[in-house]
Amino acid sequence: MAKFARIKRAFLFIEHPAASGIVLLGCVVLSLLIANSPLSVGFNQLISLDIAGASGFTLTSTVNDGLMAIFFLMAGLEIKREIVEGQLSGVKKAALPVLCAAGGMIVPAVVYYLFNHSTATHAGWGIPMATDIAFAVAILNALKKVVPPALRVFLTALAIVDDLGAIIVIAIFYTAELHTMYLYYTAGLFALMLVFNYLNLKNIWFYLLPGIVMWYCIHHSGVHATVAGVLTAFAIPARTRGGYSPLTILEHQLSNPVNFLILPLFALANTNITYTDGMLGGLITPLGLGIVAGLLLGKPLGILLLAWGAVKSKLSMLPDGINWAHMTGMGLLAGIGFTMSIFIALLSFNDLAVQSGAKFAILIASVIAAVSGYVLLNFYVKAK
Repeated sequence: MAKFARIKRAFLFIEHPAASGIVLLGCVVLSLLIANSPLSVGFNQLISLDIAGASGFTLTSTVNDGLMAIFFLMAGLEIKREIVEGQLSGVKKAALPVLCAAGGMIVPAVVYYLFNHSTATHAGWGIPMATDIAFAVAILNALKKVVPPALRVFLTALAIVDDLGAIIVIAIFYTAELHTMYLYYTAGLFALMLVFNYLNLKNIWFYLLPGIVMWYCIHHSGVHATVAGVLTAFAIPARTRGGYSPLTILEHQLSNPVNFLILPLFALANTNITYTDGMLGGLITPLGLGIVAGLLLGKPLGILLLAWGAVKSKLSMLPDGINWAHMTGMGLLAGIGFTMSIFIALLSFNDLAVQSGAKFAILIASVIAAVSGYVLLNFYVKAK
């Protein structure tokens, strides 16, 4: 009975809205502890291990290029579902979160550019553009008794558009040499999946198997292979003529593996920042200032400016129950750039020291954004 009770508690924990954020945070802390302990050398050797001889695929690159494609597949499914029947369906519904997401991407990139335009770290302008949907929504879930439900929906929609923007940025700007023949193969495979969609084929393997081959082609084309996840998601039917939804079923099946395995593995492999004496000083270098100011100032400023402009111009309106204090707190939470920001930082720089400095700045900015957003929203509601 005791064993059954423990299993039941484990399932209840997984179902908790904040569970994925707690696990992700735990892996971040664990990775930092390992990186600053005697285990760091062995851990770095482990994640740098070539898993197939001379293939060039280390454990880290397998997570970043392979498993993260599954994360992007789930993100793509969520984006498509919201476009078809959710918060992004129709111009009126989509206008405000789309505009806010655009402001929350453009302004941080400009802030970073102002600090880094003539430096060796200028390529990292995409780092502060991203919002970590898992952490940001987990904090709102912790506040669900004091903030309107519409705020969580709005932040989720904004973060989905933000993810799509980050994916486009990665595909266009963080790509090495292109091999066009593989891109032709990719286009053919994507077209084949669209034909399967048109023919109303509901078996998910009609899309996943070509998607796996497409991942291989994109990986060899020079474009970052995670784009394959998004293209595959967009080809999967949202609903067949019989009312069956392959998209919804696959999204549900991927949710726990992505949230409780793939993202934690990404955090373990990529957050391992060994603290050195110069890291705090690195926060006031152009790289550190660009990232911290981009996430903490650029994100909320861009979101609020575009929201204010859209409301004042009657292009859109604030959702029911949401006011400007809520929007400010949400804008701060959108400055949690963790997963996607680290991902773009790894693509931006080859120098391990620069990568570590960027990851440290992302970590510090994300922690400040999380705490300040939580405190503002919690304080505002209690002060009412």
